[in-house]
Amino acid sequence: MSPLPEADAATRDYFVRWLERFSGYVRDVDYAAARPLFHPDVLAFGTHRDVIPGLAAWQATQWDNVWPKTSDFRFDTAAARILISADKTMATVVVPWTSTGYHQDGSRFDRPGRATMVFHDGGGGWLCTHSHMSLNRGVPQQSFANRPVKSA
Repeated sequence: MSPLPEADAATRDYFVRWLERFSGYVRDVDYAAARPLFHPDVLAFGTHRDVIPGLAAWQATQWDNVWPKTSDFRFDTAAARILISADKTMATVVVPWTSTGYHQDGSRFDRPGRATMVFHDGGGGWLCTHSHMSLNRGVPQQSFANRPVKSA
């Protein structure tokens, strides 16, 4: 059996930078800056919904329920696995992440999870076409911070 189609160093570096950029937007609660990273018809899964069709619906049902209510979001880029299609038009990123959640009394808790993201490059650059971000087992589903949105 052949090995997994791991990305070369340059492609891996690109996606590590993408993950770092996106996680910065999550930490800043900057929806407007994050949107161009995704296909407008992205299909997503998340904590608050099953299949979410489209970027606007994903923002309204997932981002709004998570980004302002948590902090310190970061991908563990050292642990990221990046797979690339032979024609280099599709990529899959599998990566754990961490964040901080808040109980109703304001006390903090660790909020780790994992993500699978699928990207397509149709000639105009890489766009995320599918994202599945979920919490690890046993992590509280709700967080109660109320951070301001930098840009909607």
